[in-house]
Amino acid sequence: MKKTIFLLWIVSLLFSCGNKKQEAATSVHPEWVYDATIYEVNTRQFTPEGTFNTFAAHLPRLKELGVDLLWFMPVQPIGEKDRKGTLGSYYSIRNYTEVNPEFGTMDDFITVVKEAHDMGMKVILDWVPNHTSRDHTWITEHSDWYKRDSLGSPIIMYDWTDIAPLDYGKNEMRKAMIDAMAFWVREAGIDGFRCDVAYEVPIDFWETAKDSLITLKPDIFMLAEAEKPELNESIFDAYYAWDLHHKMNMVAQGKENVDSLRLSLKRMNERFSSHAIPMYFTSNHDENSWNGTEFERMGEAAGTFAVLTYMLPGMPLIYSGQEAGLNRRLQFFEKDSINWTDRGGFTGLYTSLNALKKTNKALLSPERGGKMTEIVNDSPASVFSFKRAHEGNEIVCVFNLSKYSVKTVFNEEVPGIGFTAFPSAKTVTPVKKIELAPWEYRIYIK
Repeated sequence: MKKTIFLLWIVSLLFSCGNKKQEAATSVHPEWVYDATIYEVNTRQFTPEGTFNTFAAHLPRLKELGVDLLWFMPVQPIGEKDRKGTLGSYYSIRNYTEVNPEFGTMDDFITVVKEAHDMGMKVILDWVPNHTSRDHTWITEHSDWYKRDSLGSPIIMYDWTDIAPLDYGKNEMRKAMIDAMAFWVREAGIDGFRCDVAYEVPIDFWETAKDSLITLKPDIFMLAEAEKPELNESIFDAYYAWDLHHKMNMVAQGKENVDSLRLSLKRMNERFSSHAIPMYFTSNHDENSWNGTEFERMGEAAGTFAVLTYMLPGMPLIYSGQEAGLNRRLQFFEKDSINWTDRGGFTGLYTSLNALKKTNKALLSPERGGKMTEIVNDSPASVFSFKRAHEGNEIVCVFNLSKYSVKTVFNEEVPGIGFTAFPSAKTVTPVKKIELAPWEYRIYIK
């Protein structure tokens, strides 16, 4: 217990003081980023037809949900050589500047982007720079652009037998890659990229790519599928909070306690610049298909951890179907349409969370939002209590991250004077002791 309390104090001090790599509070991201929620679009599974046109019918619903940023999984044609399954992997791209006919035409995609923009939403495209399909035109036209084994065949990474890794020692290939990225900004009007396995690609390539892209779109948004601090110094706006995600799974399964979350947040604070935005998630296309739904991994805690992703300093992600309580793994290489029947009230939950993130300035993303300060309690292994404040807005959060009921005592009155409960908006009386059911949370706003 003494060790836990000491750790809590150290982490609390760290959060209160801000990041070790603190910069001046200038705007280093596009203005729309700070209160944004990302929504990952799995076009293939979104509707029975799996097309851009049928997805477009969902745009008003997503706008009402409070989504700001649509991240489309890759929309390009998929390779046929060594294809996995019937339809293949989105991430085995045969041509960087064409559209997969399975989804529609280039004009269809451009129309969706325009309609999203007209509704005030932004659009980013999943970009796969590390590899192509094994039948991409570059394989024959520029065979030296690929990493090859002793027999001259493209090497195989992991179990990715349907792709061929690119060799970033080739300057001509780098230029062609940047030209392809620029094509989508220029021709389709997208607002940025989510960059697949960004950690496998040399940093100096990303520096050159960013310098080139901002000449076309000065407020371009870049999300790295990586947890590599140097990528977020001046290139990428946001990164995957992978470590915290894995810790949330472990806590939900009772294998670790709240201390593991504190340590994960402490590591992030120490390693990343204060302007780097962590993207928090309970699911995404990889987690859902390969590791299980949030209900498989987190059980009854799934909703609780979804709320936590909004309360921490960063940007939350919703994966296709999560707002409907999607409770099955979507097949990755086959057609497997989402059932949009709402289960468990998740549509209402995400709608209220998105609205809160936009109205309470304490919840703005780094470097704008309120610093996180822990509220000391006598059940630190189970109860995660903290507050954030910024420009007159405050938020106080109390989470029971265990499968047991807990009575906990705070070292100060919670939440303080003038707060209302979220989402009920009822006025609350400050107390020093709270009893929480398993996985229960209390959110207070001001």
